[in-house]
Amino acid sequence: MDGAKPVAGGKQELEGALLQIVHQHHHQSLRQRQQTERAKKDALRSAVRVADLLVATVDGGVQELFVNEKRVELEARALLGTIARYRKQTDQWLAATNEINAVLKEIGDFENWMKIMDFDCKSINVAIRNIHQ
Repeated sequence: MDGAKPVAGGKQELEGALLQIVHQHHHQSLRQRQQTERAKKDALRSAVRVADLLVATVDGGVQELFVNEKRVELEARALLGTIARYRKQTDQWLAATNEINAVLKEIGDFENWMKIMDFDCKSINVAIRNIHQ
């Protein structure tokens, strides 16, 4: 019986040690599961953050492109308006230049006619003098 006590005491110690090992294993498993869950949540938050940053970057670029496109369209419209004004002004200048050319031609024709008339008058004057003498 003396041997039974140590065996029973050893059995209790063994059971206590096993229970302690199981208990420690259970706590480590819980801690590891919690750490895994935390890591999973952190990874998910990080992935969402990266996705948001990527979308913001792409959207920012697209938004900038739309703004630039609108700016280019406005500049193109303004340029077309300016071109139309310059075309109208150029047409007016061309018409004025053509009128001036026509007037100069008429002046040149009149000047030429005057020279012819002057020459004819001088010729007639010479002829009358010759006849008169």
